[in-house]
Amino acid sequence: MMNIIQFPEKSSWQAIIKRPVADYNDLNDKVAAVLNGVKQGGDKAIGQYTLEFDGVSLEGFQVTEAEIRNAQLQLDLDLKEAIETAAKNIRKFHLTQVSQGLPIETMPGISCWRKSVGIDKVGLYIPGGSAPLFSTILMLGIPAQIAGCKQVILCSPPNKNGDLHPAIIYAANLVGIKLLFKIGGVQAIAAMAYGTETVPAVYKIFGPGNQYVTAAKQMVQLSGISIDMPAGPSEVCVLADDSAIPDYVAADLLSQAEHGADSQVLLVSTSKQLIDEVNQLLVSQLALLPRKELALKALQNSRAVLMSSISDAVELVNEYAAEHLIIACQNANEIAEQISNAGSVFIGNYSPESVGDYASGTNHTLPTNAYARMYSGVSVDSFVKKITFQQLTKEGLTAIAKTVETMAEAEGLQAHAEAVRIRLK
Repeated sequence: MMNIIQFPEKSSWQAIIKRPVADYNDLNDKVAAVLNGVKQGGDKAIGQYTLEFDGVSLEGFQVTEAEIRNAQLQLDLDLKEAIETAAKNIRKFHLTQVSQGLPIETMPGISCWRKSVGIDKVGLYIPGGSAPLFSTILMLGIPAQIAGCKQVILCSPPNKNGDLHPAIIYAANLVGIKLLFKIGGVQAIAAMAYGTETVPAVYKIFGPGNQYVTAAKQMVQLSGISIDMPAGPSEVCVLADDSAIPDYVAADLLSQAEHGADSQVLLVSTSKQLIDEVNQLLVSQLALLPRKELALKALQNSRAVLMSSISDAVELVNEYAAEHLIIACQNANEIAEQISNAGSVFIGNYSPESVGDYASGTNHTLPTNAYARMYSGVSVDSFVKKITFQQLTKEGLTAIAKTVETMAEAEGLQAHAEAVRIRLK
């Protein structure tokens, strides 16, 4: 089932952890054409692309108040309660990320501080299709709400009836998002980036998507629109020793593989017996999944790596820099302290990645494709700007004047020095 690699030489590690490189050359021209079409044609172009790509003709794109009310009635009580529980945990965790910038006196009479200010306008892209990701609305909408963003808009592709999934509408309403649009794909990214007669332009775009959406986000970033992070196929790495429970490990691998054929799955272990058992269990568990065809394709491109020691295994895992890292080892907490590259870490046999995907409280919008080496997952910080402030008294300016004048003159910037001198004459 999984390709097994035993005791690889360090020189081969990079080949083992290499992700498939997406070739955007064939689709870049198509994406650019749609972006430009929406930029030039606005709502009319969106309507044409929605008919062409989604197979539905819409009279209007914005979700109405009646549709919002109907969504409340369409969802069963259990799902509503689940969404509300998840929202409560996500809000509780993200509220701890709000920082208060207290003034610091760097010298007598000189006070400096920093203030977090919400980005005025943000856009959220929520995939629909076979798996409407209403959970992502909680992950993005709640920190945007906490950050104090003045305007949050949401775009998601309509179904063949021209509707959004009621869970998407319900979750958006729960976190206070009032501007919902039935627009998907590249045209949604274009609408949020450039604005149309109906859709307001935003300053930063968040959310996952397919290769077309990813390419569109990267293109609009070149024109001055910020995006959350580089995105690629979803991925999980499981680090396991002989104390791991094979059933759990197999289930964790499949929970990621079912996202899509291009999902990345990696098992790193010091136990050959565990790898063999997991491989057998993947077959039996896979047979029970509705999305088994997608999961099977992902598993065929996955690897199980047998390492000679935990220290080598940890080093390989840090090189891989997984979006999700599960540590199913005897000393899981100690090992977790050694992790320097990962989007989100799940410690111990009873911490499945799916809990973080939905309801534990942490954010599931995470860096993929080894970007965890230098990027963090989405947080409240993703939705704010940090503005610095300073205030000097006359005494403070007098105390620091010579330092500033000397440095300014050394750099040949006489006006900088004069701006200080004129105040002290």
